[in-house]
Amino acid sequence: MRAGIMWIVHKGNLSMKGGLYQMVYHAKVNVFLLAAVYTMIWLIGFVSIVSLIPTFTTVLSMFAILIISAVLMWWYTSSIRYVFYEEYLLVKGGPFKERITYQSIEMAYHTEEKMTGYQISSSNRGLELFLKHRDNIKILPNDLTDFVSELRKRCPGVRIAE
Repeated sequence: MRAGIMWIVHKGNLSMKGGLYQMVYHAKVNVFLLAAVYTMIWLIGFVSIVSLIPTFTTVLSMFAILIISAVLMWWYTSSIRYVFYEEYLLVKGGPFKERITYQSIEMAYHTEEKMTGYQISSSNRGLELFLKHRDNIKILPNDLTDFVSELRKRCPGVRIAE
């Protein structure tokens, strides 16, 4: 492998990037909720554009804003993933990412809170991470059992409640 070139080979949850193996977990995607949100965005956008027909440039700019909003939301919701690196857990969704060091994780609990987390989802099976000096984070990995076992390996002193 040449220096400076990064590549990823997916095999289940295990991937290789830059010559180092890492565990990658993707978030659950609630297709029904996502479709409902998109329908509301398009409906509100259409009503706004139709009610403001005074000029062509107004319609064009409103339509551009609507398209950009829909694309950014799709990018964010469809690309949420959790990557276990050597020193930290990376939570990435669209253009946003957050590094959570393993030392900052105090405890983790299974939660049934709905409509919270990095991705708004109606799933009732999430994991809430309690962090030192920061807000709690609810995450929704596809394979919750496998994710928890990997978290136990990386954070042996962390209390994880079932």
